[in-house]
Amino acid sequence: MPRAARCIRATLVLVVVALARRLGAQATADRGAFLMRIGADTLVIERFSRTADTLQGSVGVKGQPRQDYVAALNADQSIATLALSVFAATASADAAPLQRVRVTLQGDSAFADVGGRTQRFATTRGAIMLMNNSFAMAEAFTRRARAAGGTADIPAWALSGGTTIIVAVRPIGRDSMTVTLAGQEERLRVDAVGRILGGTIPAQRLEVIRVDAGVAATLKLGRVDYSAPPGAPYTASEVILPGQGGITLGGTLTVPVGARGPVPAIVTITGSGQQDRDEYIPVAGGYRPFRQIADTLGRRGIAVLRLDDRTVGLSGGKLGTSADYAQDVEAALAYLRTRPDIDGERLGLVGHSEGGLIAPMVAAGDPRLKAEVLLAGPARNGLDIIRFQQRQAIDQDAAIKPAARDSAYRSAARSLDSTAATNSWLKFFLTYNPLATARRVKTPTLILQGGTDHQVTPDQAGTLAAAMRGGGNRDVTVQVFPGLDHLFIPDTSGLPTGYATLTSNRLSSAVLGVLADWLVAKLAAKQRPTSH
Repeated sequence: MPRAARCIRATLVLVVVALARRLGAQATADRGAFLMRIGADTLVIERFSRTADTLQGSVGVKGQPRQDYVAALNADQSIATLALSVFAATASADAAPLQRVRVTLQGDSAFADVGGRTQRFATTRGAIMLMNNSFAMAEAFTRRARAAGGTADIPAWALSGGTTIIVAVRPIGRDSMTVTLAGQEERLRVDAVGRILGGTIPAQRLEVIRVDAGVAATLKLGRVDYSAPPGAPYTASEVILPGQGGITLGGTLTVPVGARGPVPAIVTITGSGQQDRDEYIPVAGGYRPFRQIADTLGRRGIAVLRLDDRTVGLSGGKLGTSADYAQDVEAALAYLRTRPDIDGERLGLVGHSEGGLIAPMVAAGDPRLKAEVLLAGPARNGLDIIRFQQRQAIDQDAAIKPAARDSAYRSAARSLDSTAATNSWLKFFLTYNPLATARRVKTPTLILQGGTDHQVTPDQAGTLAAAMRGGGNRDVTVQVFPGLDHLFIPDTSGLPTGYATLTSNRLSSAVLGVLADWLVAKLAAKQRPTSH
């Protein structure tokens, strides 16, 4: 859903999709690389090569698809034309890209060609293009500010979402600048012409490091550790299973040790945007809710299969719609039913955000399922949800004067329509009615909701439950947790723009307790008759 200002992944759930990801920031001379890390954990590596008129690079994010780009530069080093290719995280050097995008900024318009179809986005003349996690590209902001004497408010066109925002650059002494966008501040060291030499993103505890070409050639992203913690009463094994249409799906299966006979199991389902099996989001040092859920349930006798989304980690395939991802969940359930250590008659689902939309799709067609837990599952179609999020973002943007908001609403609506014309996921999501599916679900259902959630608003929990009960489901439970946001983290405002300032990266223990107690009851072992 959320996408924080300079978030390293596409954050969770139902946030406006993009042509690629969002945001970038600054560059270096000739050849080198930028690293983004928290402590010793390197999360992003961007290798780049710059000449006077061309910038080439490759952005790798831990466990996420790789993005290779070639950009034609204007005289001020901003991008005139960008060719972007997106590859699966495990793609070989000669693999075909999953997607190709070509974008041209011209006057007050941005033209994006995706799959042979061109979309036009309105922007501001002189806007600089933003791409998520590319400091080499966004160095154009600090260069322009240096040329203007150190202070500048620069329009930026975000590749993710096709919207235009203002980036504020301010000097700090002679060798540093702050770059503020979407309410988030980056503190960057720069040289005399504005090349970025390093810095920090304090709210996300991220360090930005620039290295030369020699070091860049030796860099590798570390593999995420999905193993069980020391002394855990469960094992954690890497699994590869077949998906629909011949794709492979990879993930981790945790299984309690010492159980008598096969154990119950659940499959976790991530929110929107391609995510790893932990549903990792880089807020407050790294949010991994599914790892927490697997640990909690493993200690309560329940196995957990958590999968990488398509194109991420060990999973292949191509990007699809929510309905396609429901087929991946069905494949995971089929796999569990082949394992002798898993009781195929005691399976359930836990879905967060878009995962809370996908779980009912699966449950409606699988009468053998014994339980589903929906964490902030939506009850409205995507058009209503995204329009609400767009209006909320515009209303909270101090740079947009009240008199200009109606125009901003219309511009955002046009951008949404334009993107949906060529984006199959978005097109499906905008029109899909979760309530029609909810009425067909007879599986026992637990609906959990954060009281300050501004992405899937709290009232949707009751609406979803009413639809299920109206369809004849007699086992539906709803609980709303005051003071928790869409991530189920303590957060009094719950606004997505505030995710970068969160101090906790832990799913609420109260939510974990309710979830575990309910699943243990619903997936309890069948009582066997006692022999006499």
